[in-house]
Formats: sequence, C-alpha cells, structure tokens
Amino acid sequence: MNTLKADTPRDTQKRNIILFVTTIGSFLTPFMGSSLNVALPAIGNEFNINALLLSWVPTSYLLAAAMCLVPIGRIADIIGRQKVFFYGVIIFGIFSFLCSMARNFLFFIVCRVFQGIGGAMIFGTAVAILTGIFPIQQRGRVLGINVAGVYLGLSLGPIFGGILTQNLGWRSIFYLNAFLGFLMFFLIILFLKLEKEKVTLKNFDNIGTLFYSPMLLLLMYGFSLLPQILGFVLLLIGIIFLFIFIRYEMNAVQPLLNVGLFKANPIFLFSNLAALINYSATSAVSFLLSLYLQYIKGYQPQQAGIILIAQPLTMTLLSPVAGRLSDRIQPQIIASAGMGLTGLGLFFLSFINSSVSVDSIIIYLLILGLGFALFSSPNTNAVMSSVEKANYGIAASTLATMRLLGQMSSMGIVMLIFSLVLGRIKITPEVYPLFINALKIAFYIFTGLCIFGVYASLKRGKIKRR
Repeated sequence: MNTLKADTPRDTQKRNIILFVTTIGSFLTPFMGSSLNVALPAIGNEFNINALLLSWVPTSYLLAAAMCLVPIGRIADIIGRQKVFFYGVIIFGIFSFLCSMARNFLFFIVCRVFQGIGGAMIFGTAVAILTGIFPIQQRGRVLGINVAGVYLGLSLGPIFGGILTQNLGWRSIFYLNAFLGFLMFFLIILFLKLEKEKVTLKNFDNIGTLFYSPMLLLLMYGFSLLPQILGFVLLLIGIIFLFIFIRYEMNAVQPLLNVGLFKANPIFLFSNLAALINYSATSAVSFLLSLYLQYIKGYQPQQAGIILIAQPLTMTLLSPVAGRLSDRIQPQIIASAGMGLTGLGLFFLSFINSSVSVDSIIIYLLILGLGFALFSSPNTNAVMSSVEKANYGIAASTLATMRLLGQMSSMGIVMLIFSLVLGRIKITPEVYPLFINALKIAFYIFTGLCIFGVYASLKRGKIKRR
C-alpha cells in the first residue's frame, strides 16, 4: 500500500477503503481471542484437561505471534506491508478452519500456533499501513478508528462466543473465524491491488532472528513452568539469548530490531514500556472472569459473554474520542490518566469473592474499559509519531510485540499463580475457595503493575508535531 501524495477524491477514497479493510483485519484477531475465552470451560471438558493445560489455549497463540511479530515487521518493510497483511489473512483463515476440525488437544494447539502466525501478519502490519498513508494531522483519528475495530472485536467476541458455544458448540467459533478470514481475502482481491515490486530479503537480519525467536520462546515457556527447576533453567538461557541479541543488534548494519530507537528516543522507549505494562495488567482479566462467572456464579457461556462485554464495548465507543483528543492534547497526559483508571478498576476487582454482585463486576469492567480506551489510542499515536516513516513497520510491529508480550506475561502470571495455589488439578467445587484466592492474588499483582505503568507513561515526555 503505497503512500498517496495528492489529496484527490480518488486518493481519499482509496485511503478510506484501506482504512476499512485494515480495521476489519484488526477486528478479526481480538474477536477470535475474546470469543474463545467464553468457550474455555467447554474446551477443557471436551479434552479433559486441567486449568494449567487449558491456559495454553490462549498462550500458544500469543507465543507464536510474539515470536514472529518483529521479524514480520521487518519483512513487511522490505517486501511490502500489504502483501504480508494479505498472506496473513489466508493463513489465519486456513488454520481457523483446521482448529475446528481438531480431535485431540495436541493437534488443536499446533493449529493455534499457526493461527497465531497468521494473526501476527495481520495486526503487525495494519497500524504501519495506516500510518504510512494518512497525514499526521489525521493520525490520531484514524488510529482511534482502527483501535475501535480491535475493541469491537473484543466486544462482540464474548456475545457471539457465548451464543455459539451454548447452542452450536465451541468448534463453531472457529468456523465463524474461518469464514471472516476468507471474507477478508475476497475484499482485498476485489478492492486493493498488491504491490508488484520484486521480492528480495537480502537486507533481512537472519542472525538476529535466530536469537530473537528462541529467546522469546525460552523466556515465556520458562516463565510458564515456574516454580519448577526446568522453568528457572529455561529463563536463564532466555536471558542469555536476550543479551546476545541486544549486543548483536547494536552492531548490525541492517538490524532486525533497531535498538537505537529505544536508546535515543525516550518517547518510543517509555511508550512501548507503558504498553507492555498495561497489557500485562489487563489481558488475563477476561480469562479469569470468564472462569469465575461460569464456575463460581454458575452462568451459561452466553450469559457470561453478555456480562464480559461491558469492558470492550466501553473501549470501542471511547477509543476514537481518545484518538482525536491525542491529536490536540499530549498523549502523555491522556494515556497516563487512562492507566490510573485501569489500576483503580483492578484494585476494586481484588476484593472479589463468591458473593460479589454481578452489577459490581460490570461497574468494575466499565472502569477498566474507560481506562484502557484513554490509554491505548493516545499511546499508539505517541509511538508512531515518535519515529520517521522508514521505521513505521518496525515501530508498529514492536508495539504489537509489546502487546503480545504483555498478554503472555499476564497469562504467565496467572499460570504461575494457578500452579502455586491450585496445582495441576481441574477446577471443581472442592477447590473453588482456592480458585478465588488465586483471583485475588492476580488482581493485587495487576494493580501494582498499573501503578508502575503510570510512572512509565508520564516519563515518556511530549511528542513533537512534525
């Protein structure tokens, strides 16, 4: 998708078509995740797995996507972001269908891994595509619309996930996502033209990739195995790989990840750090509350999905507003206020117990949604406005990687708490008190992360309007 220099009606129309297509793509992957959260108890029952294994349903997807995002961002800058987006849609659709056909848990997880790779190709390029074709004066508005697409997926996911799981079974969720993926394929074929330039990866950092992807695998898988000795060993090896990767990238001619962006650009550094912290503190909330509502409160998947919609619906409605505000007011101010509200909502959730009213949970979710909406669009605007055009692809993929690392860290924290508090057992009425204790511990930790996140958000400084 090439940059359009003239503001003719034809150019404006093409920009709007690209905005529409990329926003649908941004809708697709969070819709998958949020709809699947409601179906997790049903999946656990069918495959007869415990809570720790069940947590690998979202984690396998996130891990695969995180390992591929930065390399994908670099490849997209070289061969064309539209091509990577297009092939990502194809991969996502195919493996969504294969997930629906899985008859054993191992095959299901393998398909989730490839689905994660396709998802990374979609959301790792969408923001870079939009940033490259819209002028900076409109960037906050456009990114706000794109983020609203993400949150619309998060909003509709629990509703449709609950309805489909309760009436047609959890596999129907993957049928629907496969259909949406193939619909995206035909929209791109009909309305957009793929770039015709010759494909070459001669400037791709193969050595950096050899360290980067295994590093993430070792760090995140090792974290999930704590407190076992193997978990500590894998974490140590992952940290060693991290230092080797940073050292190599600092001297590479064509680095996979421009480490200098972090070193010389405090806005880029602290905006990405704030995103990492925010997602680490919030991503597992839907997972935990979905289990809580169905196990402790006894709700059906459809009812749980309707309750969980409160947070993402608020995010969907308010993200474009927050994006527009960040075109006028420094993102530092808006995003920091949003992080503070998120921490407040998590603090309220830390008092959860079996007798807490559903109305209270909905209010807490609304606070979380408001906080996240105020944080996300302005923070994305700050990241993309802090780099030059040549680095849009890597900046977008780096930010998306922070999101995925945050989501994985959030799930990793939950897996560690489950391991320490519940052990490797299924969630049954006998262990409900232990399960509630695990929830409380998780929300305490997430609240503490948000306090640190407010500091990181304020520390970034002001962006310069170029």
